[in-house]
Amino acid sequence: MTDPTSRTGPPEGITVLGTAQWAAWQERRLPPVERVADGIWSVPVPIPHNPLRYTLSYLLEGDGGLLVVDPGWNSQEGWDALQAGIAEAGATTGDVTGIVTTHVHPDHHGLSERLRRKSGAWIAMHPAERETLPQRMRRALGTHDTLTAWLHDQGAPEPDARELGGPFDARDPETAAMADPDVLLDDGDLVPVAGRTLRAVWTPGHTPGHLCLQEADERLLLTGDHVLPRITPNIGLYPGGIGAPLADFLTSLTRIKDFGDHDALPAHEYRFRGLGERARLLAEHHEQRCQEIVDVIAGLGTPTPWQVATHLTWSRPWAEVGRMRIGALAETASHLDHLVGEGRLTWHTGSGSGPDSQDRIRLATPTTPTTSTTPTTARSTT
Repeated sequence: MTDPTSRTGPPEGITVLGTAQWAAWQERRLPPVERVADGIWSVPVPIPHNPLRYTLSYLLEGDGGLLVVDPGWNSQEGWDALQAGIAEAGATTGDVTGIVTTHVHPDHHGLSERLRRKSGAWIAMHPAERETLPQRMRRALGTHDTLTAWLHDQGAPEPDARELGGPFDARDPETAAMADPDVLLDDGDLVPVAGRTLRAVWTPGHTPGHLCLQEADERLLLTGDHVLPRITPNIGLYPGGIGAPLADFLTSLTRIKDFGDHDALPAHEYRFRGLGERARLLAEHHEQRCQEIVDVIAGLGTPTPWQVATHLTWSRPWAEVGRMRIGALAETASHLDHLVGEGRLTWHTGSGSGPDSQDRIRLATPTTPTTSTTPTTARSTT
């Protein structure tokens, strides 16, 4: 994602609706619990030691109980915040009958299992998202049995690979596991909550099974991390990943234009209006990023993905990116994959051993670097 510590104003083309959330974001504090529509509440659940600070969990009242969307990060502070928000909505955890996770990143899905145990609620997600759960991903890592091996193949120098590498998940498998779903929601499915018309909208890109949720009667779209008012979500190609993340994301953005008359309830930052224009700006940002990558490769010749990443514009100098270099490299890889698919780049497969075995990338046809490579909507990961 873009640097969430930035305090610049929202991008052009959107209107801030969550003014209290906006003010809290500027002041770097948690926003209040708010009733955002008839029977719909937003609850900020803190993310410890993270510049994003919180996930906006949503509570939707139905005829038979309460639905929770994205319960948030699994910590005692987060659990207390979620319970306090449910209480402010006039309910208890025992009233929760369903949980929907837009995607299984820990800041969204972390508390799902604890909430299920406490309430007896079902958990729902997209089928493709279920396959990205940590306990399932171990079966899909292919030739990269460690993060170090993947970094080496991407061209990371030995000191960086040692610093950033290791097992993909050093935790005990039982500890690392996250809640499996009880209900699978495919594109267009109605969420089983009585008294509401809540429809699943499949928007792969940030993750393979990312879901938005349309509340048709209120003309609202719960956007998860797919479209945020200012931050650009990380679109990364990680080991074991499926599909073409950037191509998927751009296709998903075109779907959002169908909801231009809906207000956006995102999982971070603040509520806003202007989904169609925000989607257009995000697509424009990624095309500019692609052109920046083409220009970098034109200057370098036949670089590794790591070398490309080190020459791109990030929200801070590469030497200061720290462990987020992993995300930056994955985002670079997804753009390279997209450009190869478009026929603008081609892989130069390595042979031999050591650095000679690393895959490299080059232009499919000679081109001249452009003079401007700075995105206009937002800078990318980190």
